Amino acid sequence: MSVTGEGLKRRAGICVPLFSLRSRQGWGLGEILDIPAAVQWLRAARHTVLQILPLNELAPGESSPYSALSAMAIDSRFITIRSIPDAPDFEALWPEEIGAIRQAPVIAYKAISALKNLALRICFERFCENDWDEHTPRAEALREYVRRESWWIDEYALYRALRAQSGERPWTEWSPALRDRDPGALLAAQRQLEREILFYQYVQWIAAEQWQAVRRAIEGVEILGDFPFMVTLDSADVWSRQREFLLDASVGTPPDAFSETGQEWGLPPYNWDEARSNDFAWLRMRARRMADLYDGFRVDHLVGFYRTYVRPFDGTVPYFSPAAEEEQEALGEAIMRIMIDAGADVSVEDLGTVPDFVRASVTRLGLPGYRVFRWELNDPATYPRVSVAMTGTHDTEPLAVWWETLTEEERALFARMPSINVEPFEAFSDTVRDAILTAVYLSPSAMVLIPIQDVFGWRHRINHPATIGDWNWTYVLPWPIDLITAQPDAAEAARRISLLCMETGR
Repeated sequence: MSVTGEGLKRRAGICVPLFSLRSRQGWGLGEILDIPAAVQWLRAARHTVLQILPLNELAPGESSPYSALSAMAIDSRFITIRSIPDAPDFEALWPEEIGAIRQAPVIAYKAISALKNLALRICFERFCENDWDEHTPRAEALREYVRRESWWIDEYALYRALRAQSGERPWTEWSPALRDRDPGALLAAQRQLEREILFYQYVQWIAAEQWQAVRRAIEGVEILGDFPFMVTLDSADVWSRQREFLLDASVGTPPDAFSETGQEWGLPPYNWDEARSNDFAWLRMRARRMADLYDGFRVDHLVGFYRTYVRPFDGTVPYFSPAAEEEQEALGEAIMRIMIDAGADVSVEDLGTVPDFVRASVTRLGLPGYRVFRWELNDPATYPRVSVAMTGTHDTEPLAVWWETLTEEERALFARMPSINVEPFEAFSDTVRDAILTAVYLSPSAMVLIPIQDVFGWRHRINHPATIGDWNWTYVLPWPIDLITAQPDAAEAARRISLLCMETGR
């Protein structure tokens, strides 16, 4: 099912990071096998889409899903340990350690990583002893998985094994031969680290098995993922394709209404000339991987695929790449067609400062952009059909907090929209919440995606951009996800937004 082109279907979904869906049996954060419990509530609410944040593997100690070691691999922290066939009774072995991460008020990433990595090592050793060394059907299943996914997992597993061998130092600090990918050094490393490489392949196989089991279990509900614009410098992707990135510069944004100095993200920009010379092979791989994992995905920072703002480290003048509008348009449309051709449901994050020619381009391509209520000066009734309507994103404060921070003039602007029609100076309440939700669901937009906080009127935030701390990416729901359907507040919310779907044809 696609929201592009003809035959758009009106539908609604909920946005919530997987890590927020913590269950009673999980190890401190939402896991792959917690998704069906969330989908049970979604079904009660007549919603057919679950939008999550990237699942890509992160560096030890990292929590931002946009700072990945790999654009392809699933983070092992999302694996449900208790369901691995090779797992002993860890509940009996580590009751205090597991209890501590479960009871943490927010996600304890470091403790979870340490415990899960140790558990996965134990599972792997048991697998090797019982299956791999005995050439069992499970061993053949792993071999088949590696053969099928070799197009990305070969480089990834070698990188992870080398990174582990180096004490998790970034590849830029490895020996020159390995850093610069000397063929002889790489071949020697593959032989020396054969078992370690197999470990990382095993972990991804386990993640894939669980992910596909969930996809089968939730048939009829779509999962939308997220296609981050960039990966970090210290990633399997940049190490293995160094010529396709500018290693002496950072991606950023120019000065605009949101920042007088612009932004610098610390991520290596694409070398578009090199990428074009191999027909965007890596971006094609990423699009293929996203289409394999998800029913659809959001393309992050759309404008960057048309023109990347490059900030050289040597202090020279920042610049757009490509420089000319004609080249920018050609580049962006070539990449967007790659996304579309992957066969998934594609939408594009066209928020912020986006040139008119980019908006015209995605309109021609039939790609839905995002209409975030708080940033739109027009009534939701005017949103285009080929669009995704939202009340907020993972980077914004929840609706309740936003409403209370508006000036009197701003609040009056939104309150007096014909679709809203509430008292201009009314404090945030269920009435205000429901008026805004109703207007967004009524909009012509083919898809509505609502952050779960805004469904309830909660005030907890996922991320505060441009800040670092344990207040970011650590939010969990107030109840275990496996108990959500038993919560009166959740049942009432499901009933309320179910009626919204029926009344608005979603």
